[in-house]
Amino acid sequence: MTDRVVVAGAVYDQGRLLAARRSAPPELAGRWELPGGKLEPGETPRQALVRELREELGIEVEPGERIPGEWPLRPGYVLRVWTARVLSGEPRPLQDHDALRWLSRREWDSVDWLDQDVPAVIEAVRRLPDPDIPSAPEAPTRT
Repeated sequence: MTDRVVVAGAVYDQGRLLAARRSAPPELAGRWELPGGKLEPGETPRQALVRELREELGIEVEPGERIPGEWPLRPGYVLRVWTARVLSGEPRPLQDHDALRWLSRREWDSVDWLDQDVPAVIEAVRRLPDPDIPSAPEAPTRT
């Protein structure tokens, strides 16, 4: 039997990563995760990510690249993570969460992440822009 896939989004905005605090089930409540949920029959992982983030956070996202790796959850489930950017809406904790935080590269470890999310979060943080590296200057325009 193959593991059931759980998709999660490393949602980026303005150089920050979105973290969601679980409100249920009781053994996970109060800890932080990358938001997402289970892949349903007939869905692609990207479709599941879009649906889950719409249901859980009230946002429309565009999935990006898959973060390399796969992390075991409870028996029979495996976590896969994609980067995503918000197309519309303001994230709100609608289902399974009671708080959201945008974390910069320096703040990523200021919350108590679920153990299985930590490797994916580290990979997601590596993809955040470094605030200490300035953007390339624009080429001068010729007049």
